Amino acid sequence: MDKNATAEEKTGLRSGVELVKSGSDKLLRPSARYTVSKDASDFSDREKGRYTLIKDSDDHPLGLYDKPLPCFGCGIGWFSFLLGFLIPLMWYYATILYFGNYYRKDPRERAGLAASAIAALICTVVLIVTALVLSIF
Repeated sequence: MDKNATAEEKTGLRSGVELVKSGSDKLLRPSARYTVSKDASDFSDREKGRYTLIKDSDDHPLGLYDKPLPCFGCGIGWFSFLLGFLIPLMWYYATILYFGNYYRKDPRERAGLAASAIAALICTVVLIVTALVLSIF
């Protein structure tokens, strides 16, 4: 054990769990900068120049954008936009999702929800103009 090791490092090695800091902190997301190694023998291996593979706790085989979108793969926004031509209330539903920041769950939804919001605005303007024209005559 190193004489210059801090108290945190010593207690971490005694409990059999070691906190390992990654060398490329600027490239990694904040949650992946530190990973936990459950084998205290890793310390002796690193002293000898051997490398050990450390798995990240939230290392998933699929990325965020590898999962298919809901509603037949085109997303709620575009599905609502297309279905809105048959049932215009779907545009208003997607508008509520858009202003409720639903697209923060998956940014791929943003364009379809925005298109539905624009379609809802156009539909509203057309309905108001139609109502005004019909009330005049």
